[in-house]
Amino acid sequence: MATPEKAVITLDAMKMLDPCQLKPDSMETERIITVLDETIAKLEMSSLIPHITDSLDRFADTLGPEITNNLFEHQKLSNEIKHLLAGSEEEVTMRAEEQQDCLCLLEQRLKCSVRNVLRLLLANPSLCQALKYEAWARKSPAEVFIKAFGEFRNFMLKRLLTSPVEEKEKIQFMETISLQIKKNTEAITALQAELAAAIQTQEEEIQKKDNVIKDLKTSLQDLAKDCKASIQQIKQEGEKQQKEELQASQAKCARLQQDIQQLGAQLSALVLEHRASELALRKRKCRLEMEIVNWIQKYDTDMGEKQAEYEEVHAAYAEEKAQLSLLTEKHALLLQEYSQIEEERRIRQEKEEQALKELNTMTLAATRIQAFWRGYLVRSLFKSKKKKGKGKGKSKGKGKGKGKKAKK
Repeated sequence: MATPEKAVITLDAMKMLDPCQLKPDSMETERIITVLDETIAKLEMSSLIPHITDSLDRFADTLGPEITNNLFEHQKLSNEIKHLLAGSEEEVTMRAEEQQDCLCLLEQRLKCSVRNVLRLLLANPSLCQALKYEAWARKSPAEVFIKAFGEFRNFMLKRLLTSPVEEKEKIQFMETISLQIKKNTEAITALQAELAAAIQTQEEEIQKKDNVIKDLKTSLQDLAKDCKASIQQIKQEGEKQQKEELQASQAKCARLQQDIQQLGAQLSALVLEHRASELALRKRKCRLEMEIVNWIQKYDTDMGEKQAEYEEVHAAYAEEKAQLSLLTEKHALLLQEYSQIEEERRIRQEKEEQALKELNTMTLAATRIQAFWRGYLVRSLFKSKKKKGKGKGKSKGKGKGKGKKAKK
């Protein structure tokens, strides 16, 4: 039998296996469960609307004028739809399409009216709490649907709280336990088959012996007078042997039963051991999950600081980029002005070079002209001196010269 300590360990292991003991650790899970809870609250309120509209005078003071007016409009729409449905069942005419369009329009208006009434009711929690005491007036189909939706909510919570890894580990654990139980069941079945075979063999032997005894009794009845003492001795020996074999059979059955109990105890011990190991693994997993959550929080904090630093750097970068664009524009303007100045300087330099070239040409020409003029002057001076020298010579030999001209 299981001890109290083992029973407590088993209970803790079963609690760890139950996903409802875990708390939601995901924002998405909390959002989904919140949406389902809000839907259940809306279903509960919407299922009470017919009862409230039927007793609108009794609830008017509690509900207030705005909700009462909306419920009155909702009741009018419901009556119109009922009247239209009753008329469409009684009359089948060419206006069926118009009635269908009118019915669709009324249904849309009724849906909007229900949404408005629910919005006003849910905005007042104390009123919703007071109306929940009217749950006895809820119709059975609505109650069944709300109950089924609540079961769906619990099922979704279990599914959301059970991760794929946990589901896989749980399946593997259950498969291991099932395999162990199957093996133990097969062993028990084999032992029971052996026990049944031994019992059947014993019964067959006893039956055979009973038949032998009956045959002997029959033969002894014929020889009762002659072999009464022998028959009595044989009968005693048969009964003694029967008792011995019966005792042996009972001992064997007790031994087999003890083996079965030992195997059952081993099975219970293995189940407790596996559950205890699973509990330890669960605790380790929870501890690792907490460490992971702490690391994630630390990562989020570091990333928030890095993000703030990045935003500061990005703002400085944007400011410097704006300054760079302004400087680039100024540089482009200065570059354009510099290009113009360079062009003007080049044109001015070309003009200066052209003027210098012309000046050099004119200077060279003037130099040559002056040299030529000086040479001309010098030659002219030499020529004049030469002419003067020749004039003196001619005056000395004038007669000769005239004679020569005459001769010519």
